[in-house]
Amino acid sequence: MTVNSYTPAGRPAPFAIPTDSLIGDAWVPSASGKRIKIADPATGAVLTSVADASVDEAMGAVDAAEAAAAAWAATAPRKRANILIACFHAMMAEQEWLAHLISLENGKALTDARGEVAYAAEFFRWYAEEAVRVNGELSVSPTGGNRILVQYQPIGIALLITPWNFPAAMATRKIAPALAAGCTVILKPAEETPLTALAVAEIMRRAGVPAGVVNVVNASDPGPVCSAILHDPRVRKLSFTGSTEVGRILLREAADQVISSSMELGGNAPFLVFDDADLDAAIEGAMVAKMRNAGEACTAANRFYVQRGIHDAFVERLSAAMGALTVGPGTEPGTQCGAMINRASIQKIERLVADAVSRGAEVKLGGQTLDRPGWFYPPSVIANVQPGSEILSTEVFGPVAAVIPFDEADEAVALANATEYGLAAYVYSEDLRRALQIAERIECGMVAVNRGLVSDAAAPFGGVKQSGLGREGSHHGLIEYCEAKYIAVSW
Repeated sequence: MTVNSYTPAGRPAPFAIPTDSLIGDAWVPSASGKRIKIADPATGAVLTSVADASVDEAMGAVDAAEAAAAAWAATAPRKRANILIACFHAMMAEQEWLAHLISLENGKALTDARGEVAYAAEFFRWYAEEAVRVNGELSVSPTGGNRILVQYQPIGIALLITPWNFPAAMATRKIAPALAAGCTVILKPAEETPLTALAVAEIMRRAGVPAGVVNVVNASDPGPVCSAILHDPRVRKLSFTGSTEVGRILLREAADQVISSSMELGGNAPFLVFDDADLDAAIEGAMVAKMRNAGEACTAANRFYVQRGIHDAFVERLSAAMGALTVGPGTEPGTQCGAMINRASIQKIERLVADAVSRGAEVKLGGQTLDRPGWFYPPSVIANVQPGSEILSTEVFGPVAAVIPFDEADEAVALANATEYGLAAYVYSEDLRRALQIAERIECGMVAVNRGLVSDAAAPFGGVKQSGLGREGSHHGLIEYCEAKYIAVSW
């Protein structure tokens, strides 16, 4: 069978990227012949297309995952670890090529894309190390009547649904722990950025991952496809990264078969700067927390609460720093802020900024869509954002910083917690005691103190409230793909 494929221009390619569904050991075109067009956000031009999988093809992926499940679960942890470390080295060997591919289909700057590839590959290395450390437990019953033996077993076939903003890292953050635990998977990438996921899957095949352990399907209408998979009793795990709205729908779907669900959902991260903060460090951290991936990240700082004594200086410095960034196609070496993913993203940003301005906010930088091909919005700073502005309650997912002054610490904490989300937060203060006290009071799963980056493969990533369920990364991320089995024994 001829495999449909795509070779991105501009970089030497280690292989042509298959653009069909990966089912078992074969790349399978859609039986209907339907394809999903993939656009370059920097130009709007179509790059290529990928197979649009039907429910039948999705069920084929479940069949393939089931066929491989028993052998993979029985594979020695050290052998699984060796395969994962081979995936790490294979990804890093193609870092530049993968970064170029990510920039092409996602729009992000090459510097961000290189960072993503390194972060994505790190999950293979981390879980190669964790695969051999799924330790059980042995204890004596309090009554002395029996021993309590606990062992961790693979939970089963997992459906992994990933977003477009980190097409490599969100895939490996789910695939690596699942494989380390002994599970087989079906990956459903975002419709906007499937090429990176397909390239990673091919790299994994070449690195020695057995057929059927990793399967990939794309769908222009993912609802029926994901529903069919989740209603198959062989599927026992769902891991989703995306919006809270879609997460709620998937949780309802998963409930019918009582499927274990991990959800990494929306964010609305507050960035708190106190008067005693190191202003240089706060600006440096703000640029990372806000402008990583041009603001298209669930951990991106959305609401900047700055104590009044330092507020004006912070706004001035942040505006200067963001205004100095070069905006352009992500594949161009000098670009620091790339394109947004699509026109709908631009329209959402425009709406949020217009609403804030109509309520009295001041545009200090940017605030207008750039008149050029592609989907670009400039780095923007809006100050004195008023209560009730939609931008304070809605994830921007773009390069816009909303700045609000505060007076007292209790006020800052109340403002930070005034959201249904609770993923990440940032606190800047030279008083470490106060910073840690504030960190404990903020309702979120992750807090960065005097730094603008929280993501780390070795750390538990996840949120509270409507930002999600469960954790990814660290040892916690591996246990998400395990079932604890208790065996009562007497001797």
